[in-house]
Amino acid sequence: MSDNRERLGSRLGFIMLSAGCAIGCGNVWKFPWMTGQNGGGGFVLIYLICLTLLGLPAMTMEFALGRASQASPVRMYHKLEKPGQKWHIHGWFALAGNIALMSFYTVVTGWMIYYFVQFILGHYEGLSFAGMTANPAVNVGYLLIAVVLGFLCLSFRLESGLERITKYMMTALLLLMIILAGRSLTLSGAKEGLSFYLVPDFSRISGKTVVEAMNQAFFTLSIGIGSMAIFGSYIGKERSLLGESVNVVLLDTLVALIAGLIIFPACMTYHIEVNAGPSLLFDTMASVFVHMPGGRFWGAAFFLFMVFAAFSTELAVFENILACVRELTGWSRPKGCLFCGIGIFLLSLTTALGFNLLPFHPFTKDSTFLDFWDFIVSTNLLPTGALIITLFCCTKKGWGWDSFMAEANSGKGLKVKSWMRPLFTWFVPLCVLALYVYGLITYSWK
Repeated sequence: MSDNRERLGSRLGFIMLSAGCAIGCGNVWKFPWMTGQNGGGGFVLIYLICLTLLGLPAMTMEFALGRASQASPVRMYHKLEKPGQKWHIHGWFALAGNIALMSFYTVVTGWMIYYFVQFILGHYEGLSFAGMTANPAVNVGYLLIAVVLGFLCLSFRLESGLERITKYMMTALLLLMIILAGRSLTLSGAKEGLSFYLVPDFSRISGKTVVEAMNQAFFTLSIGIGSMAIFGSYIGKERSLLGESVNVVLLDTLVALIAGLIIFPACMTYHIEVNAGPSLLFDTMASVFVHMPGGRFWGAAFFLFMVFAAFSTELAVFENILACVRELTGWSRPKGCLFCGIGIFLLSLTTALGFNLLPFHPFTKDSTFLDFWDFIVSTNLLPTGALIITLFCCTKKGWGWDSFMAEANSGKGLKVKSWMRPLFTWFVPLCVLALYVYGLITYSWK
């Protein structure tokens, strides 16, 4: 264990920081449009099952790897694997996954900031997703703001910088969401919206629905690319990891469900298509606020909450990338932030300019760099990473079940029980592998 490794100042800080990594655009931007495109309540039901049976075990294992190794993803396998093994290769893929995630996530964060600014200034009539993304100056300018603000926060020590900021942002985020959900539930289309969102239509559930639900569960929890492992490395052994994972998953799920309570009643009230895709939140919510009394105020509050949600994940993943770079180079936080910030900004230009000056259609004719990076992360690196972590933790060829269980159960709280071993060792990896292969076979390549 490294004696000079930075620590989080409190258990609340760990829960908020881990939940902040999980809670973000995946909950309040991607989850609603994935729900809309996959038939509503049926997708939500499968998503909750995937969170419980796949996401929770995978998160516990990733936390255990981080806490046991006291290292970033590029170093943690080196400290836990047996001599001559090659598990550490996944650490580099984990780092690549974090970088690929930020190659489009930073742009989305910039979009949230842009919409918030427009509502604050009162320039919200006529706002459109297509108009925003077609403007390279807007995309690049707000991308720069998102990257600079993120790494500026991380240039301070962990406890005084990232932990403190995230606790404030997460508290404000939850309060704003509750207020906005309450307002949305008073709209005339609330009953119809809630029916679509919460009542499963089993005729619309297919194999594709299950694959999308699993990928969304891993995406929203940031599992499989070491994002959770890095925060496990910042905490002590006072609390068992299954209990802490339950807290993070519950908080993450609460935010995702409340996001749907905000969006779907509003969509039904103002007759907006729920299957619009990535533009759903931007186009539909802007239209809703234009027609809503006090729309400027509600719109500013909503997109402020979106900025908080986006930054909570951005800061957490930035920290993961920064920790890997610092362990490899020995650089200080400020120097590492400068290097990482420049690198992430340059790579993110592909997404920012992919809607205008650098058209790229990797799959369908409407796909862009955003879809390409999301395919790399959500469809590939997250499920395969979760599979590798599971095999490493539960098999004799890796770290091993006994070592994992001892680490996970250290401290007070919920324990991993022996009867859970088949779930961790067989059910999780077999399900992930089957759904991953099925997802690739049925993917919309053209």
